[in-house]
Amino acid sequence: MTNQRIKARYRLQTTGDGRRVAEVMAGEQSSGTFIAIPGESAELKERSAARVEHFSELQQAAPAPLPGAVAGELRTYEMELSWPVDNLGLSLTNLLATVAGNLFELKQVAGLKILDIDLPDAFAAAYPGPGFGVAGTRQLSGVEGRPLIGTIIKPSVGLSAAETAALVDQLCEGGIDFIKDDELQGDGYYCSFEDRARAVMEVIERHAQRSGKKVMFAFNLTGELDEMQRRHDLVESLGGTCVMLSLNSVGLTGFNAFRKHCRLPIHAHRNGWGYLGRSEQNGWSYVAWQKIWRLAGVDHMHVNGLSNKFWEPDDSVIASARACSTPMFSDKSCAVMPVFSSGQSAKQIPATYQMLQSPDFLYCAGGGIVAHPAGIAAGVRALRQSWDAARDNIALATAAQSHAELKQALETFGS
Repeated sequence: MTNQRIKARYRLQTTGDGRRVAEVMAGEQSSGTFIAIPGESAELKERSAARVEHFSELQQAAPAPLPGAVAGELRTYEMELSWPVDNLGLSLTNLLATVAGNLFELKQVAGLKILDIDLPDAFAAAYPGPGFGVAGTRQLSGVEGRPLIGTIIKPSVGLSAAETAALVDQLCEGGIDFIKDDELQGDGYYCSFEDRARAVMEVIERHAQRSGKKVMFAFNLTGELDEMQRRHDLVESLGGTCVMLSLNSVGLTGFNAFRKHCRLPIHAHRNGWGYLGRSEQNGWSYVAWQKIWRLAGVDHMHVNGLSNKFWEPDDSVIASARACSTPMFSDKSCAVMPVFSSGQSAKQIPATYQMLQSPDFLYCAGGGIVAHPAGIAAGVRALRQSWDAARDNIALATAAQSHAELKQALETFGS
């Protein structure tokens, strides 16, 4: 038995008595239900009931209520609920049911966003956290003092294993640090996983013998658990240094089982995040969601990118990236490498560095490298030149005057 409690902070929209709705939510997610029941004694409540730790009204306009919500004047609140760890034990999977379960279904709830979660130190010992994180990734990739410059195999699908390997050959020759499968590339007819892994690693090993630097390639293992384990073992046997999983596809239980087997850095792709986090009114904040996966044991986490091709504003992207290194426990930070991607090119690197105030990030440009008018090697050089300018606090336009690859990149992808 422990006195430690799990805490979750929410933004609530409701048409009812806000404080009463908060109490209903606490009851729904612990010992209570819609009516008083004989078994819920005062002693049981004291031991197991969730508590409303904080509640305050926010003076902000509320959007339209969710379907099925009780009609009336909509008001917005911030609140914090807490639960005894003893209710569920040290289980991340049951934690999700506790902090994000039926709350979203209640008629009294016209909007609900999970803003943050706070886990007691007991969770730190129950889960492994990142196996490699920033330091391990840098050691394996041989990159220190600057961001890792990476790319995504493009076209995303349709290339054969041999064509993929030929592209990797050009990228290695051009000086890339990191390459990843697109999340759409799995084990298809035109490019089976095994054929792709063998062809790609033959190229990477050949370049490593020549240059002394092994490019990190994140192979997409996503599949059934036994498939992911077999694919991991193949990559490891071939000398690979990274694997990738689509978190929303494999789920938390699948990930936890795989993490126990895994001996390589895990590049975590968040595809599908939009249906969890895009709504300002409903769902998860990335600040809360990423904590689950960091504790479970990912090493890299996607955070979108500045001036991206998706919906997310820059301040949200940077907040997500900073959250990846925010300590989670007193003696276990669970810091991971943030991954910037989505419409990235040489033009966004200086702003990314300036806003993040750290070189500890992985910067992935797909079309921003592969579509460079002077070729793939020039695309890699343009990103390196952009980083040098950012580090030395030189304007990109000024740096471009003496670097043809950067100049072409800015002309092609916009300044």
